[in-house]
Amino acid sequence: MLGAARLRTVRNDKMKILCCCFLLALTLPSPPTLRAQAANLPKTVAEACDRSVAGSERAIVAIARAMPEDRYSFSPTVGEFKGVRNFAQMLKHVAVDNYVNGAALLRENPPIEVGAHENGPDSLAGKEEILKFVQDSFAYLHKAVQTVTEKTLMQAVDYPGGGQVTRLTVVLAASAHPWDLYGQMVEYLRMNGIDPQATR
Repeated sequence: MLGAARLRTVRNDKMKILCCCFLLALTLPSPPTLRAQAANLPKTVAEACDRSVAGSERAIVAIARAMPEDRYSFSPTVGEFKGVRNFAQMLKHVAVDNYVNGAALLRENPPIEVGAHENGPDSLAGKEEILKFVQDSFAYLHKAVQTVTEKTLMQAVDYPGGGQVTRLTVVLAASAHPWDLYGQMVEYLRMNGIDPQATR
């Protein structure tokens, strides 16, 4: 027979397991929700890639609209921020990368001026101009990821400064990089008293 202390330990362990199972059950979607999610799964590699691009596009465009035009030149000054991109430059950098990644997938040269440090053309300065540049870049990237198929995913393409990489590598970079910049831009909004949650 188990001693009293050992019995209490076993009971406590069982309670912990039951509590964990209960909490897990609460967080799992219901069967109808699972069926709805399964019905909405992408049917092709191109569709999956396109959805990934669309997610970052929504976030970047929303945050670009949220920042007032007179704060587009903002960059932090308190702390070690010498030489960092300002808000406008970060948006233009996202756009340039979209064009570079799209061009790699399409096997063509980027149709824009990449600019110093991949910050795009210096001539683009106003909020509406920059917003259009960003939106056009996402349209170009959408067109490019539509060319990716299950058969071509591992094909090699030329990548500026990186030799040859697979199309999958390009798609992953195109999907992930805007989120890096988004995280920085969220902080820029907060430093200007704007709630990034309001952009959703």
